[in-house]
This record gives sequence, structure tokens and C-alpha cells, in this order.
Amino acid sequence: MSAALNCNICFIGGGNMAQALIGGLINRGLPATRITVSDPVEKVRQLLQEKDVHVTDDNIAAIKDADVVVFAVKPQVLANVLKPLKGLFEGKLIISIVAGAEINTISNLTGTDQIVRVMPNTPALVQTGAHGLYATDVVAAKDRDLASQVLSATGLTIWVNTEAQIDAVTAVSGSGPAYFFYMMESMIRAGKNLGLDEKVATALTLQTALGAAQMAITSSNSPAELRKNVTSPNGTTQAALEVFDRAQISQNIQTALAAAQKRSQELAQELSDSTK
Repeated sequence: MSAALNCNICFIGGGNMAQALIGGLINRGLPATRITVSDPVEKVRQLLQEKDVHVTDDNIAAIKDADVVVFAVKPQVLANVLKPLKGLFEGKLIISIVAGAEINTISNLTGTDQIVRVMPNTPALVQTGAHGLYATDVVAAKDRDLASQVLSATGLTIWVNTEAQIDAVTAVSGSGPAYFFYMMESMIRAGKNLGLDEKVATALTLQTALGAAQMAITSSNSPAELRKNVTSPNGTTQAALEVFDRAQISQNIQTALAAAQKRSQELAQELSDSTK
């Protein structure tokens, strides 16, 4: 984290994900005075100012002294935000967390190829994010390490080998929290149908999800092995899993993630076409 702590970091866009990263960086020891956030919304600037970071609505002024610039805006406004900044990124590392924005698209808008593309996910808001990162070979190892340090302030960082794999990351972890929330919703509803109070069903479901994730993270066994360890022959777990298998839940999950990956590819193409 030492390299990141000696940098001036600018965020273009101060929404939830930017705020998560800012909070994580400050908690890791980056002085708030080294952070600048540019956002057009006054309420957002006021909220961030409470963290003692510099705030502005002037993007050009915001990036002037930055070593690292994090793009954290909505995809649909990316072109309008970046076109006035083209040519102003010399000597700066760009980290983009803009969904669907390919490196070539960002490079054309900024005039630089010193870009790390990131697919984060919302658990970053509670410092348990899972971030997929990609950069071309023109980005030096020290800058890749710097990007890892910035993102690791809010969770796990995983580098992928090709930009196309970012679409797979989007399908697995970017959209992934919603799949688990969906499962939680269903289990809570089932608990209520079986006679449990909603608060009881909710508490049991959420703690079980947390415990299962923690076991999977800390165990030397794979999730498949852990599942088998919980499943006694002719027991209650087997009865439930047999229903899952008859409904082809595993196959349907794989089909669903493939659909998410395809949509990620489509959105990237749409964004690329709109910025030409």
C-alpha cells in the first residue's frame, strides 16, 4: 500500500463506488488531503467534504495535480465528461470502473493508453468487494501494482489475462451479489411458508449465507466437497438437493451467467459505438 499512500488520487464521479474506494483508502492510511473528487451534484460534494477530501465540480482542475485518476461516472455520460479532458492525462494512471467502457474506448476519449479497466462489485461498500482488473502490456508493472493497491482497499483484486474476460468477471462477480440476494429472498420466503417468523427466517438465512461463504473461503476443501460433507445419505439436505437437480438449477445458473456475459459484451459495443 506504500505506493498508493504517496499518490494524489482524483475521482471523476463521487457516487457509491467512489465513496467506497475513498473510505477504504482513508482507512488504509491515505491522507484525505491527497484525494480530490469532482462531481456535478452539490449534495454529493457536501457529503464527501465531510471526509475532509477536496471537492470540486471542475474536472480539469481536479485532475491537474493527480497521479491517479479514477473514472467513476455513468457509462452514458462518459463521452461528454472525457472529451473536454483529452490530452490532459500525460504522466497519470487512469483506473476506470465504468461499466462496459473498453480500454480502446477510453483511450480514444482521453488520448492516453495508461489505463487499467476494473469490474468492481457492490460489496466494496462494506470492504468485501471482488474486483477484476485488466490492462494492456503498455501499462508498467509498477502501475499495475498501484492499481491493485487502490482497489484492494475495498476487497479482493484479481487480474485477468484478456479484456474479453472482463465480461466473464461481470457475469460472475459484478452481477453476482444479486444472484445471492435472490437466493436469500427465496430462502426467507420458504422459511415463512414453513411457519417461521419473517425476522427469524431472515436472521437464519443471512447468517447461514455468511457462514457458508466463510467456510468456503477458509477451508482447504472445494465448495463441491463442502457440499458433500453436509449431505448425509437419505437425509434432509439430500432431499432438497434432489429437487434442485430435477429442476436443473446448476445448468440454469450456468445459462444465466452466459446471458449476463453476452449482455456485458453488447453493452460494451453499444457504448463504443455511441462514443465514435
